[in-house]
Amino acid sequence: MTNALIVVDVQNDFTEGGSLGVKGGNVVATSITEYIHAHKSSYSQVIASRDWHSPDGDNGGHFAPKPDLVTTWPPHCVQGTTGSAYNPGLESELIDIQIYKGDGHPAYSAFEGHTPGGASLDDVLRKAKADHLDIVGIATDHCVRATALDAIAKGYTVTVLADLCVGVAPVTTIAAVAEMSAAGVTIRFSA
Repeated sequence: MTNALIVVDVQNDFTEGGSLGVKGGNVVATSITEYIHAHKSSYSQVIASRDWHSPDGDNGGHFAPKPDLVTTWPPHCVQGTTGSAYNPGLESELIDIQIYKGDGHPAYSAFEGHTPGGASLDDVLRKAKADHLDIVGIATDHCVRATALDAIAKGYTVTVLADLCVGVAPVTTIAAVAEMSAAGVTIRFSA
């Protein structure tokens, strides 16, 4: 079994003070860094996804003046802004590969993104012969959920490390955990 760690969207706009800040995001960013320092040798690759929205237009209806916070959102993670940068608690030098998603269109799953060279996350993982993914990041009930479900659909064995994720709201987080579990995702703590 070859393991890869997927770090989902640990960016300034998704942590405290950001345009879509999630309470607990700063702590999760630091905790992920501590986890990687302790476990990097367990993974063939550490891959991080980033929302990377175009500064022009509404990104395929993703941005809205009156967002419903379900399918439309205020502007966030716009390319080149402080909000799109990794949270300072996440040590970016620990990341082997970056995946950018949402350039001009809605994107939740890291599998919808690509490397700067144009390779998809699936391409990167297949090339590395990774078959098991541990997933951490923000937010449990949105992009972590979408990434985990896509990974299962593509045939990977998937574990979500729940204590290294944070959700937007308790009700939607509980529902997301139940949905991931029902799809075959293992949910456990990192220690």
